[in-house]
Amino acid sequence: MATNSLTPTDEASDTSIDSLSAGEAAEIEQLKQQVAALQAELMQAQRLSSVGAIAASITHEFNNILTTVINYSKMGMRHKDDKTRDKAFDKILSAGQRASKITTGMLSYARNRADRQEPMDLVVLAQDVLVLVEKDLQSHRISLDTDFPESVMVMVNPSQIQQVLLNLVINARQAMDEGGSLRIGVRRDPENGFGEISVQDTGSGIPSEKLPKIFDPFFSTKEADSQGQGGTGLGLSVCRQIIERHRGRIRVESTVGRGTTFTLKLPLAAPVESTKPAWTE
Repeated sequence: MATNSLTPTDEASDTSIDSLSAGEAAEIEQLKQQVAALQAELMQAQRLSSVGAIAASITHEFNNILTTVINYSKMGMRHKDDKTRDKAFDKILSAGQRASKITTGMLSYARNRADRQEPMDLVVLAQDVLVLVEKDLQSHRISLDTDFPESVMVMVNPSQIQQVLLNLVINARQAMDEGGSLRIGVRRDPENGFGEISVQDTGSGIPSEKLPKIFDPFFSTKEADSQGQGGTGLGLSVCRQIIERHRGRIRVESTVGRGTTFTLKLPLAAPVESTKPAWTE
C-alpha cells in the first residue's frame, strides 16, 4: 500500500526589511495581502464547488420531503378519525425534522467564522457533513459505515474542517463509479495530542507514482464527472492549506483496485477546567 503524508512545516522566514527601502517594503506587504485575498477566494470557490456536487441530491430530497408533507396533509384532511390523523401528523413531523437536519447542516457548512478556531466535537462535524451527502451516496449505490466510539474534542475552525471532509467524501464517491462502501471513523490519539478522522473508500485507488503530487495545485487524478464536478486539481490543495493552518497533518494510503484512506490529525482541545466552588468548613 502506497502512502503519503504532509505535516506542518516551519514558516519561511520573511525577507529582511532592513535592507529594503520603504517603498519596496510597502510593495512586498501589498503583495502578501493580495496573495492572502486570492487564497481566501480560492477556498470559497472550492467550497461552492463542493456544494454544487451535492446540490442535485439535496434538491431531490427536499422535493421528496415536500411530497410527503403534502400527501399526508391531504390524508389528514380527508380522514377525520384520530388514528389516521395521528399517523399523518407523525409522518409530517418526521419529514420536517429531516428537513431541519439538512438545513442545519447547510447553515453550519456555509457559516463564515473567518479563521476563528474553537473547541468542537469531531463526531458532530462528521455527522453534519454526512447529513448533506447521505442521499447522494445512496443514489450512487454507496453504503455508509461510521465508527464513532466516543466524542473527540479538537481545536478547529468548524466550517473549514467540514469543507475538507465534504471534499474528501465527494472525492471518494467519484472514485466508486460502480458503487462501493465508505467508512468514516473518529478516534483519539492522546499520546500525540491529536484527534483523528479517517475517510476510507473501496474505489479505484491512486497509483503510487501519483501520490506525491496529489496535494499540488492543479494536479488531478480524475476527469470532471457527468455534472462537471471535479478534475480541477484544487480540492486537495485547499484541504492541505486548511490542515496546515490548523497545525495538523493529512495522510493518504492507497492501493490501486482496492481503495484509498485519508486520515486527518487535528490538535486536541485543552480540557475544560473544573469550576466547582471551594467549600470551607
